[in-house]
Amino acid sequence: MVASSSLVIPTFFLLFTGCSAVGSALRSGRRGRAFESPHPDQLELEMNILLADNQDITRLGMHYIVRMALDKSQYDEIADVRTHKDLMSWLQKEGQAVVIIDLTLFDMHNADELLNMSSRFSHVHWIMFSDNLTEGLIRRLSVEPSFSMVLKDSSAQEIQTAVQCAVRGERYLGHQITNILLTSQAEADKQDKLTHTETEILKLIAAGKTVKEIANERCSSNHTIITHKKNIFRKLNVNTTYEATKWAIKNGVVNFVEYYI
Repeated sequence: MVASSSLVIPTFFLLFTGCSAVGSALRSGRRGRAFESPHPDQLELEMNILLADNQDITRLGMHYIVRMALDKSQYDEIADVRTHKDLMSWLQKEGQAVVIIDLTLFDMHNADELLNMSSRFSHVHWIMFSDNLTEGLIRRLSVEPSFSMVLKDSSAQEIQTAVQCAVRGERYLGHQITNILLTSQAEADKQDKLTHTETEILKLIAAGKTVKEIANERCSSNHTIITHKKNIFRKLNVNTTYEATKWAIKNGVVNFVEYYI
């Protein structure tokens, strides 16, 4: 899990609207290992576009989008890869590659396996193209310079832009991905502002306990608990116990399963 403080720099990158600005920021070495553009001596090497997605309609659509996004001189081949073995075979070839992958619809076990592969093949840029990206995975990949991310319900123009950026060795984060990261950071900032006592009281509020019950449990006065409750609501920018409880569940302060037991 990525700590909230580690999101500050990635979300800073997201403030740029174009991939060129983001790419140059990453190459300057401000954060982590930069994904470098090809050296002039490598420009004659092959550039293969690999579609690692076992959904037929997605592969057919991506063939069309890649051809719309790129001039034929910018790549050598668009290839469908259906298994982990096939992907490894392609990546071991000399030259550059862009892999457009849906981790949930491909022969790969987990994100760790994908990240290990990306470390091994530094000449590859990855486009995570899925409609099943969890917030945790998005946050994890947001600090990886060789990964772009676009949701499958993004516009054709946005997907084309991601492909164009990847071929130039620049990352691209779709606007929906950007919104998720910025929202995550804002919610994490709110949680950081809660004191330990306020967090514990929020858990009790979410458990359905009244002010009197919380006061008795914590050996405090009703007035003290009411003051804490007001401060919690103010910091979370909520007005009701329902809204506070919803926030607590969404941000992991209260376990979703335990709440409904």
